[in-house]
Amino acid sequence: MGSNLDAITTVFTEFYYWLTVALMFLIHVGFCMYEVGASRRRNHMHTLLKNSMLIPLVTITFFFFGWWIYWAFPNGPFIYKGLGLDLSMAGPNAPTSDTMATNLSDRITGVFWAAFLLFSWTAASIVSGSVIERINSGAFWILAVLIGSGAWIIDASWGWHYDGWMVKLLGYHDAYASGVIHAIAGGFALGVLVVLGPRLGKFAKNGTPRDILPHNPWLVCIGLFLIYTGFWGFYVACNVPLIDPAAIGGQITGETWTATTIYLTPTTLGAITVNFLMSLSGGMLMGYFVSKGNAFWTYSGGLAGIITASAGNDLYHPIQAMVIGAVGTYLAYKLHYWVENKFKIDDAVGAVAVHGYAGFIGLVICGFVLWGHPSSTYEGYAAINPLGQFAGAIIMFGVLGFLPGYIASRILHGFGLLRIPKQIELMGLDFATEREEAAAAADVRAAEKQLANNN
Repeated sequence: MGSNLDAITTVFTEFYYWLTVALMFLIHVGFCMYEVGASRRRNHMHTLLKNSMLIPLVTITFFFFGWWIYWAFPNGPFIYKGLGLDLSMAGPNAPTSDTMATNLSDRITGVFWAAFLLFSWTAASIVSGSVIERINSGAFWILAVLIGSGAWIIDASWGWHYDGWMVKLLGYHDAYASGVIHAIAGGFALGVLVVLGPRLGKFAKNGTPRDILPHNPWLVCIGLFLIYTGFWGFYVACNVPLIDPAAIGGQITGETWTATTIYLTPTTLGAITVNFLMSLSGGMLMGYFVSKGNAFWTYSGGLAGIITASAGNDLYHPIQAMVIGAVGTYLAYKLHYWVENKFKIDDAVGAVAVHGYAGFIGLVICGFVLWGHPSSTYEGYAAINPLGQFAGAIIMFGVLGFLPGYIASRILHGFGLLRIPKQIELMGLDFATEREEAAAAADVRAAEKQLANNN
């Protein structure tokens, strides 16, 4: 490891990312609880397994090609940077050729890979909640791999990489992933929902939507609070804990090593801690206000507030973070019901609104509030600006989010694989096997016969 200072820095960084992975695992626990709490009893096991099984599927595919995409395509669509599995010359934090094996000379890459993997799970889980109670599990797992090991990591390579073309040319800034994870996942979910259609009974014959309320509010509440908790790890994992100014050409001033964002721009854990709490608070208060005290939207509003402010929470003043979180929550709530009424979209847990709309809005707001601020410590990069942020929001939500979700869903629908049959949806997805379905049907017939005899 070299000098004692190098050794301490390496051990600290290794433990730093390992701890973020443990914390971010709570996000997935929270999503599982949240979705099960929002689904009806007859769909609980299907909902739980649908989300849980994305863990091994996305992990394995991310191992084989997702992580490689991040380092291979920062220069833009189809512009291969010339990096294969040996990425030792890719820059700070890049993996070596032995990255996925026990390698005592590289203690950082494995835990850094794991942190990105947990981001992949999060992106897929966001989609999972929106489609509960009617999607075929196999179809969802295909979609989960597509976004978890494909679409989102492409946008990370473009806009969440210190050398990404969107950062260079657009001045794109998204420190804590308003767009890179949340807007893209929300857009992807919307693309799936357009093809998938609403749950049976969601809309009356005249098109009026019915509220299908969470069937276990306690699980929903605890699940969302676990997601809040996991977000601490999410935020911290978006930083690089210690950077030697000499490592990036001395462009970060000062004699000491400093924490930076993933763009290698300076920030502090103290600043993002305050801004996280203020944006959470602004979102919860607005969620309570705009929904007239609805518990589901109050808790979801806290998450929307965090997501809206995340793009610039490395630099915002705490009051800005609070106001931005509140504005994003208000607009996301209104857009959710406008889209539901206008286009008959059944987003079961408000995932498109809380993640997609809030993330898109957060990117646009960041462009105005941080207008002119450097997007990078490197010379020649565009500064943060409204046009670049808006273009970035379109790319994240629409180009890499909605379009892949819509196209993949159309293909799955064309093969009859996307949605479960109507009779199974009515009976419940936990009776999806032929034996269970036949047994349940026999029970229903027996009960009807007994009722007829009694009368």
